[in-house]
Amino acid sequence: MPATFSRAEEERWVDRMLDRLQARDVRRRPGDAALHDRALELADRYLGGLARPASVRWVDNQNTRWGSCTPDTGAIRLSNRLSGMPAWVVDYVLLHELVHLIIPNHGPEFWAMVRRYPKAERARGYLEGVSAASRLPGDGPAPAGEDEDDVLDG
Repeated sequence: MPATFSRAEEERWVDRMLDRLQARDVRRRPGDAALHDRALELADRYLGGLARPASVRWVDNQNTRWGSCTPDTGAIRLSNRLSGMPAWVVDYVLLHELVHLIIPNHGPEFWAMVRRYPKAERARGYLEGVSAASRLPGDGPAPAGEDEDDVLDG
């Protein structure tokens, strides 16, 4: 910020930049209804419509997981940390959680269904890289007992 700005100019500039950031985030992250619609599309395309989530929503309380689900209620939750990531990564996390509505564990049948998504391995690598980068020196220690499956939905 220029040193010549008055206090009022600084406040106007900060308000304008915050508005721009918020508008950008809205464009990059679909709302919950759009997220639910996308989950239904993915379920139809890759799972033959077997998974039907009751709800899909963004949450801000998942700091070590990308997504989670409750098979009993059909609720899927995606971490706000996915905001701004490529759509194919968000789709992968959605599909991962959709498969959990059918198969609650991470066994071979589960992974076979997840691999129906053509960019599954690429998305896993992307998320593993983001997780690893967050643990680089200066960012604090990795959460204890966390592995790549737990990061998605433990």
